[in-house]
Amino acid sequence: MDDGSSDTKSAMMRKPIWLKIFGHDITAPLLLLILSLLLFVPGQWTVPPLDRDEPRYTQATKQMLETGDYIDIRFQEQARHKKPVGIYWLQAAAVKLTGHDAEAPLWVYRLPSLIGAVFCVFAAFWMARAFMGPAGAVIVAGFVALSIIVGVEARLAKTDAVLFATVIVAQGALARIWLKATTERAWGLSFLFWTALAGSVLIKGPVGLMVVGLTVLGLMVLKRSFSWFRAASPLIGFVWFLLLVSPWFVAIWIATDGTFFTEAIGRDLLGKVGQGQEGHGAPPLTHLGAMFGVFWPLPAFFLIALPLIWKERASPLVTFAIAWFVPSWIVFELVATKLPHYTMPLLPALALPVAAALLEGAGEHSRKWVRVIAAVLLALPPVGLAAIAFAGPIVLGIWPSPPGAVIVALGAVFGIAAASRLFRGPALYAFPAVTLSAICVAVGIWGFVGPALTPVWVSPRLVAALDEIPGCMDASSRQVVTAGFHEPSFIFLEGTGTRIISPAGAAEFLAKAGAGGQATCRVAAIESREEAAFLAEAKEIDLVPEVRIRVDGLNINGGDEVDIALYQNATATKGAEDGNDEQQ
Repeated sequence: MDDGSSDTKSAMMRKPIWLKIFGHDITAPLLLLILSLLLFVPGQWTVPPLDRDEPRYTQATKQMLETGDYIDIRFQEQARHKKPVGIYWLQAAAVKLTGHDAEAPLWVYRLPSLIGAVFCVFAAFWMARAFMGPAGAVIVAGFVALSIIVGVEARLAKTDAVLFATVIVAQGALARIWLKATTERAWGLSFLFWTALAGSVLIKGPVGLMVVGLTVLGLMVLKRSFSWFRAASPLIGFVWFLLLVSPWFVAIWIATDGTFFTEAIGRDLLGKVGQGQEGHGAPPLTHLGAMFGVFWPLPAFFLIALPLIWKERASPLVTFAIAWFVPSWIVFELVATKLPHYTMPLLPALALPVAAALLEGAGEHSRKWVRVIAAVLLALPPVGLAAIAFAGPIVLGIWPSPPGAVIVALGAVFGIAAASRLFRGPALYAFPAVTLSAICVAVGIWGFVGPALTPVWVSPRLVAALDEIPGCMDASSRQVVTAGFHEPSFIFLEGTGTRIISPAGAAEFLAKAGAGGQATCRVAAIESREEAAFLAEAKEIDLVPEVRIRVDGLNINGGDEVDIALYQNATATKGAEDGNDEQQ
């Protein structure tokens, strides 16, 4: 199962035609590029910002571009001292390189994540080549591309896809250094290793450092050897690492007088470790359960491959996979805050031994009950998503996208076919069908069904409603406040000047419309739960508020129904209309 022997050992099992064609160093990248684009591109420019993390990142980058301050990170006036600056710089670079400014469309801000996800697939192929031939490596990369969580992160303008890429590169370099088992310096691999580690720190702080560092410690413990790491040039490499990460950390220390580190480490990091932040706390083993969904389709194949993996547990490939997966997984389970994407850097650690086992014929002699469970795990997600796509008329009162539902249903058919083939074994022959299933689901859900779920896209519809108000069509000249609806997506789409305010403050804001040269186009977005307080204050100050448009829907965070009224000062807007009539 290691050092390229997997392909030799599997010679007795006839390779499928697709693997004969694409299981080579020249043809595999072409397959992986096409596969990545089919899986990751749909929805990039049609799915609105997904609250809340994504628009927090994009809004902070937007403000960097607006202010020219690329050191401090802010969401409106609030300091955003949670993550380092790496992803913001990458998003700002994407905006500049595509010829846009701060008002660039969302897909531009998403480009680093899309490119990062595609790079993850190629990096996984390169990493796996340290242990096996191109046929096995293309399967490893395929599992990375097909996994649900990578597809999600490829479409979100935040840290995780790029972080994942840096981790895979570091682990690929580490694997080659470890396999050499020599103290002779591997300068090229060392440079790649320490540079990738520095990139991971600039993207998301200590996460990548933890995963790679624990892998190093795990390898030292499992093999009872420490000398091999000298080949990584630890002293010189660490100095290079510090040279890469220090400039911004020093700059942010000076700019915030050390507050960044107090917030990022003292509150954000330690807060996640000690208690579930923002309602995301969960007990240990939650990640293990979540992996059956977010790592799909890998878990089904892992179950089938487990006997062969156990048989080869002493091989270098499995040893490296264990050192990569087990220590970090334990840490993630012990951390109080749990989100599905946290364990994404561990995905290739499972894909490596599974790919090797598939090439050796995993599934041919598996127990029937194991094959049944694996088949169910393989078919359940696409079938479930197809059911959700067709459930629109029942749940939302609309059928969002009939074409999308049909495409997802086709994905479910391919998923069932893959499950059937997995049940009959060998499992490798199920790979083409599950790939077609994943492509259909990605195109159907992200390309059609998701964008058409208009009830959950409240912020874009709210901005569109503002554009319809007479005298307020020019977004750059209107002033907007919101009470009761505080989603970051609304701030990003409407503009940095959009203020979150109390109901009383909203009434006072509208009362100033047209007075003392103030802008006439002042709009207050009042959510129904704050409407009574707003109207009571309006009465107190003799404001006559008038509803221009109401926007209702379902808040994607928590699933609460929202009903938002767009209010204006009736007296001020009538005066403006009368003035326009006189000029005409």
